[in-house]
Amino acid sequence: MRLQLLSVLVSTAFATMAAQAAGVTDAMIRNDAQTTGDVLSWGIGTQGQRYSPLKQLNTSTVSKLTPVWAFSFGGEKQRGQESQPLIHNGKMFVTGSYSRIYALDATTGKKLWKYEHRLPEGIMPCCDVINRGAALYDNLVIFGTLDAQLVALDQNTGDVVWKEKVDDYAAGYSMSAAPLIVDGLLLTGVSGGEFGVLGRVEARNAKTGALVWSRPTVEGHMGYTYDADGNKKEAGISGTTNKTWPGDLWKTGGSATWLGGTYDPKTGLAYFGTGNPAPWNSHLRKGDNLYSSSTVALDVKTGQIKWHYQNTPNDGWDYDGVNEFVTFDMNGRRVGAKADRNGFFYVNDAKTGELLNAFPFVKKITWASGVDLKTGRPNFVPENRPGDPTAGADGKKGSSVFAAPGFLGGKNQQPMAYSPDTGLFYVPANEWGMEIWNEPVTYKKGAAYLGAGFTIKALNEDYIGSLRAIDPKTGKIAWEIKNNAPLWGGVLTTAGNLVFWGTPEGYLKAADAKTGKVVWQFQTGSGVVAPPVTWEQGGEQYVSVVSGWGGAVPLWGGDVASRVNYLEQGGMVWVFKLPKAGSTTTATVKPAKTAAAQPAVKVAAN
Repeated sequence: MRLQLLSVLVSTAFATMAAQAAGVTDAMIRNDAQTTGDVLSWGIGTQGQRYSPLKQLNTSTVSKLTPVWAFSFGGEKQRGQESQPLIHNGKMFVTGSYSRIYALDATTGKKLWKYEHRLPEGIMPCCDVINRGAALYDNLVIFGTLDAQLVALDQNTGDVVWKEKVDDYAAGYSMSAAPLIVDGLLLTGVSGGEFGVLGRVEARNAKTGALVWSRPTVEGHMGYTYDADGNKKEAGISGTTNKTWPGDLWKTGGSATWLGGTYDPKTGLAYFGTGNPAPWNSHLRKGDNLYSSSTVALDVKTGQIKWHYQNTPNDGWDYDGVNEFVTFDMNGRRVGAKADRNGFFYVNDAKTGELLNAFPFVKKITWASGVDLKTGRPNFVPENRPGDPTAGADGKKGSSVFAAPGFLGGKNQQPMAYSPDTGLFYVPANEWGMEIWNEPVTYKKGAAYLGAGFTIKALNEDYIGSLRAIDPKTGKIAWEIKNNAPLWGGVLTTAGNLVFWGTPEGYLKAADAKTGKVVWQFQTGSGVVAPPVTWEQGGEQYVSVVSGWGGAVPLWGGDVASRVNYLEQGGMVWVFKLPKAGSTTTATVKPAKTAAAQPAVKVAAN
């Protein structure tokens, strides 16, 4: 009997050790979108579709969805929680504001460990103290920090395995995006476009942090590759110096890659969106200002730019172009879609970048009348560009214009989702505009480099946000669900014919993916500005979302910020599942009766 007991204990110990040693592999990451027992990447698959094949939760069962556990990030740092959790080996890895990361038991919420990065005085994050998530590889969990560092921790202990400085936070650099893992490489961008930084994408050895290549996203700068000893070699200039940038402005050109990237195994390309050119005053930098406000497709092995598509040439409205490029199949082609901050939804060939379709996904766009599908260029409305300050009587302020969308965008950081079942994209859109004018500006290290003033304004009394189901082939909006406050959290869709999303008012909601009928909602206690995830464990489907109001809206939102100033900050992780048959629950929260009866607004066309 003792020998049997000893044998069981030894077997259990070895099983535990094997589970702890089971690292995340390249094959696992490639299959992340198909596997249901984990969530290994930002986007629930490197393609970024945010679609799960799970269907235990569906339109018939979701009304019984019940909270299982909730975890508080604790302390006084309760604001701006934009993180997407990752799930592996029964653990949840979730980042919090102020460069914190937690490992939690995914079924109970028990804290396993916490790492809190020591931030220096003087960090300069543009858009709150947020972090959007981590990456998993081997036995590591890796995330970026507000002082522009990368930190790799042991998944089991939280001990630091390696740490690398990416750039100088005193010059305005920071990191807020979840890294992307492709074939053992850690691909990251940088934040800080409002400070005149140099936008770029870098690849590192995910196990060691050693640089492999670096590719600038401002035309005129040299790219580099690095050998095993860290010696760098020139790898060609991005574009042609001064071709689309006048004078020396390319040296502080912005074009930050602050949202991170996606990768498609079918094309072998990584896709990164690039931010606004610096400064905002477009009259100082006449030309297209490549590769700002664009999508760039990169060779993962070398960092070479294989193609680019510029959504907003000579951007004068801070429309950026960082929004995620989501790849999928359409009409027998591999394509990618992007709902840009400038208000247009784009579909490009994922292999070549050829523009296939472009149409508005918001109701009011003033800066352009449309996009020419032959040339790929927008049809600018010249009178709706902010005026040149030097043309004014005093040279201190250019003529003001009203522009829509506002610079916070038709869609900002909040990721959309795609369902191969319906063929629709589910886009968290916002309807707002802005008064904007240009001012003189000169570059100073570590200082805001805008050359513009602005005030965000709501366009409608009854709503700002709208979750829209959009057909990428036709541009038609199948349905929409309006929301009083701006939508600032991401979307999840599932094979259970469900769409999940959160609102600043605190609700996590689920709707019928085909009709838009809201079938469940739960009040999390603070605004949801993060994307939900789902996974299967022990034969049960779980759903999780991070709750905690913050981000750019309360900081930069002008009239809109005052309209939503009643919203409370927070910092919680919520996890839900269906109760087991015959079980009892102490949860008192029930789906709101009004939610099930709430219809979507059907829209025939854009």
